[in-house]
Amino acid sequence: MRGEPSCPKCGGRVRAPGLFSDAWQCDAHGTVHPLQPVIPPSVEALEVVVHRTKVPVWMPWPLPVGWLFTGVASAGDDRGGGRATAVACTGPGPLGGMGELILVAEELGVGLGARYAGVDGPDPGPYMNVEKPPQVKVLAAGRPTPLWHVAETPDDRAVFAGEALGMWLWAVVWPEQSGMLMYDELVLADLRDAGAEVELVPCGALSPRLLEA
Repeated sequence: MRGEPSCPKCGGRVRAPGLFSDAWQCDAHGTVHPLQPVIPPSVEALEVVVHRTKVPVWMPWPLPVGWLFTGVASAGDDRGGGRATAVACTGPGPLGGMGELILVAEELGVGLGARYAGVDGPDPGPYMNVEKPPQVKVLAAGRPTPLWHVAETPDDRAVFAGEALGMWLWAVVWPEQSGMLMYDELVLADLRDAGAEVELVPCGALSPRLLEA
């Protein structure tokens, strides 16, 4: 498991602010919001991300039956706060086997969602046909939120994206057939508003998906 910040777009090494730049730098992508090291899932790990983020921390709540929280990641630094969050959950897929879901909230241009989605980023707009009705709808922080299918993703996953609370919302599901989960009108809570309920989140083993992208 990596112990230092990395590029949210490619996972490459980043240079910390210094004499010649006041921002984090990736050789391939220039100025970036650094992806902080992923730590094993726990209530404490969630609370760290929740308290420093400037963007939502989305989680299905209540979690689908048998599902567990399996990791959280965030991009940003202590000075500017979190500019993207990714929450992983794992559980029984609707068609059998195990399913995995990563929900990403991010500011425009961060590129973390595109990385998990497996598309050239940083944003989902070019891959969404918003002229057509949305494929799925979720309830995000109490608001009906349309999500469109994201095209040109790898065959092993289903990806949906839209906008919630002024930020991009990505939902990336493995395997592709577990994307059926998104048609159940999931209710997403922003854990910044959850208060003491965060302590009730059931935790599982760290999802390798958070590290593989």
